[in-house]
Amino acid sequence: MDTDTHTLAHPTPVMDVKRIRNDFPLLSREVNGNPLVYLDNAATAQKPQTVLDALNNYYLQENSNVHRGVHTLSQTATDHFEQVREKMRSHINAKSTAEIIFTRGTTEGINLVAYAYGNHFIHAGDEIIITTLEHHSNIVPWQMLCERKGAILKIVPVDDSGTLDIEAYKKLLSAKTKLVAVAHISNTLGTINPVADMVAMAHSHGAVVLVDGAQAAPHMQVDVQQLDCDFYTVSGHKLFGPTGTGILYGKEDLLNSMPPFHGGGEMIDNVTFEKTTYNELPFKFEAGTPHIAGVVGLGAALDYVNQIGYEKINAYEHQLLVYATEKLSTLPGIRFIGTAEYKAAVVSFLIGNIHPYDTGVILDKLGIAVRTGHHCTQPLMDRYKIPGTVRASFAFYNTFDEIDTLHDGLLQVIKMLGR
Repeated sequence: MDTDTHTLAHPTPVMDVKRIRNDFPLLSREVNGNPLVYLDNAATAQKPQTVLDALNNYYLQENSNVHRGVHTLSQTATDHFEQVREKMRSHINAKSTAEIIFTRGTTEGINLVAYAYGNHFIHAGDEIIITTLEHHSNIVPWQMLCERKGAILKIVPVDDSGTLDIEAYKKLLSAKTKLVAVAHISNTLGTINPVADMVAMAHSHGAVVLVDGAQAAPHMQVDVQQLDCDFYTVSGHKLFGPTGTGILYGKEDLLNSMPPFHGGGEMIDNVTFEKTTYNELPFKFEAGTPHIAGVVGLGAALDYVNQIGYEKINAYEHQLLVYATEKLSTLPGIRFIGTAEYKAAVVSFLIGNIHPYDTGVILDKLGIAVRTGHHCTQPLMDRYKIPGTVRASFAFYNTFDEIDTLHDGLLQVIKMLGR
């Protein structure tokens, strides 16, 4: 078996990766005396300098609360904050900024729907459908809702490749189905799910659909009108923006029909001790002071990825996926977990009977950052009867040389621990 690092030729990259890497300060650091190889982008992505500058500029030049002041700083901060709402509306092709709710990330967006929509519209005996691929954030809120309301959770199975069984999904759908929640892309396997088709099938039975877009938004152009989903979630920190930011998209009529999730300032219209009336969209769901600097940074991240363009991002990340799959397949004893036909740039694997954690610890000593464990998808690991995987997840700033370094690091793991 050929394990020579240099026998597999590098493709010609479709973008100037060296220039792009210069925009990300953290990528130039060393870890344990080795150049950092950051392959944990599905967990969180690195931030370009423009995002860091936007955060810094907010605190240095315009730090003030939004929506509440007549003074210059507050008005400037409000303008910049609301400009990002419009950027996100355009980015995912929502109809109106009223449909863009700022959140702390995908987890909060899903919980908002589970409480504000679920508590109001889901009843005993109703059915909610999710899939085996889901992140815990798209499992636990629905379990909690089912416990509160006496609803029933149904699960779409996956085959050995990590592809959803769409025929089984069709059979699960019925008049009892009130909500479907599905990941656009699996964080563990990289499987790209046929969400537009799934939305159409669910709508034919009168169900609403939430799409978990945490893994999709950083890597592909999202069009919520084309998908026709009812809700869509985005995490800012995976989209090269700050942590603690994100959005929930919801169709305006649905959002208007839902009661608030949090109570407090900003989400009110009028407050008396006898009764409170609520603000219009999107502010009805944005109680309290938001992560203003983070939202401004998220706007800078949107500008950055759109300047590169998703067509180039898609093409280059596919090059990385193909090269990594071919390169790592030369390793003795490797077993890929997740081989769907339609995949994002994520490679999940095991090597022989070496525990993923042990692999990750040795790679870290070499400066290589991968994720090990169940990746917040324990039911999916149970389906494959494994404790977890090693996951290398790529972004447009990764290189073919880094994949070679990962390959060589895994050779060292095999040499040390192979048995």
